[in-house]
Parts: sequence; C-alpha cells; structure tokens
Amino acid sequence: MATGETNLGDVRLDGAGPLYDQIRRAIRDLILGGAWPPGTSVPPEHALMEQLGASRMTVHRALVQLAREGLITRRRRSGTIVASPPTTYAMLNILSIPEEVRKRGKSHSYRILSRRDGKATAEVAARFGLARSDQVCHLVTLHFSDGQPHVLEERVIHLASVPAAGGQDFGAVPPGDWLLQNSLWSQAEHAISAVAAEAPDAQRLAIPAGTPCLLIERRTWNQQDPVTAVRLLYPGAEHRFVGRFGPYGEV
Repeated sequence: MATGETNLGDVRLDGAGPLYDQIRRAIRDLILGGAWPPGTSVPPEHALMEQLGASRMTVHRALVQLAREGLITRRRRSGTIVASPPTTYAMLNILSIPEEVRKRGKSHSYRILSRRDGKATAEVAARFGLARSDQVCHLVTLHFSDGQPHVLEERVIHLASVPAAGGQDFGAVPPGDWLLQNSLWSQAEHAISAVAAEAPDAQRLAIPAGTPCLLIERRTWNQQDPVTAVRLLYPGAEHRFVGRFGPYGEV
C-alpha cells in the first residue's frame, strides 16, 4: 500500500521538448529529489490529464517510461506508486568527506589545489573516459584531518548536467558536498583498487612515493546523463572502510 499522497501542484513542467517528456522529467525529479519517497501514490492518469492539460496517451507514455526506468510501479487494481530502490543501491554509499572525517572525531578542512573549466584535456579525457568535446569543471582538492592530509580528490563535473557548478568557487563547501546538495543522480558506479602512490600525489599526501594507497573511483549519472566522476586517493595504512546498511542505505 502507498505510504503517502502526492500533491498534483508539485508536478511542474519546464516547457522544454515534447509534453510527455516534460511530464516524465517533472515526476522523475520529484522522486529523485525525495519529495515523493518510495511507496507514495502517484496521481492517476485522469488527474494528471486534467491538471496538465494533456491527453491520456501523452500521460500514459510518460508513466510507462518511468516504469521502465524503475522509478514507479504500476498495478492494475491498486494504482501506481513510487518504487522502492533496488537492494543493490544500498552498496553505493556516496560519502561526504567532511562527515567521514568528523565521524572519526577530527576536524576537517580542505584546499582547492587546481581548477580548470572548459573542454577536457587529452590527459583528463583519458583518465576519466571523457570525449574531448565534453565541457567539464576539473578540480583537484586536498582534504585534511586535524591538519594532516586525509585524501586527495580529483573530480570532473559535467557542466551540461550541472551548469551551476561553473559559477561556484567551492570556497565554503567542497565540490563533493556541493554536488550532493545541488544535483540529482540515479545511478552510480563504484570501484576500489590498491595502487602505489606516484611521486606528485605522494608529495601532496605527505607520504613516500610508492606507499600503498586505496583508490576509490566513482561515476554518477542522472538517467543517461553523466553528472560527475571522481578519483579519491587514500593512504592505505591509515584507512579502513566499514559500513553497516539496510535496504535503504546506511544505518
């Protein structure tokens, strides 16, 4: 059964593209943004038709697409509800580095070491699997724990997906936390590798070159659109990642 009711007034069209896709995006954004949590009743087709001035075929097409994307569950007799996230999502924990440091009882600070906005360079495109034509914000950030290097973060933000990033200096909030607050993501890819620190990175982390490190690589998408890709390099001997989680995330 549905655990909540929706407000038709929440469904706001942006005026861009076909009407069915505007409806799909409006409902998708309410779901991914948390306004319509799992179990919430989705307004029936006739109510959406009346509210949005759309035909039954247009509304039906939008809802069918949302069901294909796994965002809603359509049931003939009980109606349509926001779908529960797949169990595999519980393994994809998007970490806040400041929160990670604070949980260890230490003080977090950070420094933006470099930034470049525009087309990806050949080196950055190869490292992150980008097209050379991709417009990105490329940042290298060093995070500190009680004043000591904690993790080296290298990140690209796709400006086509998150144009507001181009106007941010990230002076008050680090890039990763800013994205958690200001962008939507629906899929993530997460990989952890053991690597030896190369000289430039080792110098930044104040460790000897060749020191074993943990490399966490993560990419996120909003539907088919890439949002960000990040490489997090942690000195291996000083870090151990432990998580306890339930079907909807960390507990």
